[in-house]
Amino acid sequence: MKAIKLNKVYIWAIALIMAGCTDLEIEQTDSVFADLSGEFSGVEAGPSLSALYNSVRGQIENQENLYALTEVSTDEFVVPTRGTDWGDNGVWRTLHSHTWSATHQRVKNTWNDMNSNVYNATTIIDSRSNPTPQQAAEAKFLRAYSMFWLIDLFGQVPFRTPDEGPDVNPNVMTRSEAFDFAVTDLTEAIPNLPSTGPSADLVGASKAAGMLLLAKFYLNKHIFTGTGTAAAADMNQVISLVDDIKAEGFDLQAGFFELFTDDVDSETIFFTTSSVGNNIWNGLHYKQIVPDQAGGWNGFTTIAEFYDLFEGDPNINTPGSGQEERRGFVPTDGTNFGIGNGFLIGQQYDANGDPYTDRTGAPLVFTKELPGLLGNNERTGIRVIKYNPANGAFANHKIVLRYADAHLMKAEALMRSGGDATALINELRTLRGATPIGSVTEQDILDERGRELYGEQWRRNDLIRFGQFTAPWSYKEVSGDDTKNLFPIPATAIISNPNLVQNPGY
Repeated sequence: MKAIKLNKVYIWAIALIMAGCTDLEIEQTDSVFADLSGEFSGVEAGPSLSALYNSVRGQIENQENLYALTEVSTDEFVVPTRGTDWGDNGVWRTLHSHTWSATHQRVKNTWNDMNSNVYNATTIIDSRSNPTPQQAAEAKFLRAYSMFWLIDLFGQVPFRTPDEGPDVNPNVMTRSEAFDFAVTDLTEAIPNLPSTGPSADLVGASKAAGMLLLAKFYLNKHIFTGTGTAAAADMNQVISLVDDIKAEGFDLQAGFFELFTDDVDSETIFFTTSSVGNNIWNGLHYKQIVPDQAGGWNGFTTIAEFYDLFEGDPNINTPGSGQEERRGFVPTDGTNFGIGNGFLIGQQYDANGDPYTDRTGAPLVFTKELPGLLGNNERTGIRVIKYNPANGAFANHKIVLRYADAHLMKAEALMRSGGDATALINELRTLRGATPIGSVTEQDILDERGRELYGEQWRRNDLIRFGQFTAPWSYKEVSGDDTKNLFPIPATAIISNPNLVQNPGY
């Protein structure tokens, strides 16, 4: 244990650690200690790395901050107000309608979470913390993961070294500088990460996870660095990295909804022990119950345009209706306690196969259309569920990175470098029970990513890369404003650090 004196603890360091930890008691060995001159003496690398993983776990579990910014701001999800339910002073409505501001709480929280991760990882990586090569590599992976979201969401990254005290305003990396920094982190980390194929041990960073995150950076490089056009060399990097991931033993797997359980599969590359309860219950109706949860929270829905991307009769989604596998189904015989997979539309049924009614006694029929972001009743909106509560109402197994994403990234990189991605797209579509496409276009690839990866926090990033994040869709108030491709730097951060410059449009 490192020797410390409590009267030499920087309050700012404790605050950063506490902000970055979830459900973890902070001990002296977990915190960052410095004397009053700013001298940093290191942290206990092992416990601090565990605390950092725990912080990331909590952030991924949360439906409010990172998840809200990456999903509710897109055409995948909308959170309509139902009476007074889900009003929350408009925080959900402003995300979907693209009318957020620099004081939006979800924006502020996400900024703080990711910056806290970056700083805490930096203290672990520091040589004075004496990390093992693998500990340093895992911390670099988590730092790069957090920097990815700062680059993607905000376009700039403040960076404080462990020796800098609270009187020092952190330097701010541009988007391009932060890209280079994170790519260096991953390039250095991958050789020292464990080579772990499909298993139950993928709760920590592995070579495959590092390679997939690095491929994400290269796929988005033309966006992050502002060149506007994907370079063939960068796309070749993506293709090569995905091939290397496959060589680690990962591959596509049949049985789409079986992937979203805690069983070992060939697709999951990195998961956390985050509870999936929010993803299950934030959309289900109050009366939809299982033995270990007495009903949903009746909030999140999708919009008709996104639902219509899937094959099948748009007006019915019961078993055997000709829909592709990923659209799921609404069981009519009590299967899975009556709770379906995928997109729940139309009449809903209980565990006995009897039709549900809502709390007013009306048939519980989830509708395709909403009256708007306001004025909704209990039944409006298609509900979306990937993690079925039959596998645990609050199961602790949430996928962060998986191979189907990498497969589609390879297809996109091939298309962007002048190749033909049709075979790769159809390989996945055939596996998912969808009709093969004759000739794949850029729009086909974006749509396929939506069908495969809905709810996995990539939709906003994808829409921006394909130039469609500012396009109009239902219940969206602001369209065509490219400044919305970045969120504002929180007002409190601008005030506290004069090195930050507010993003255009705010």
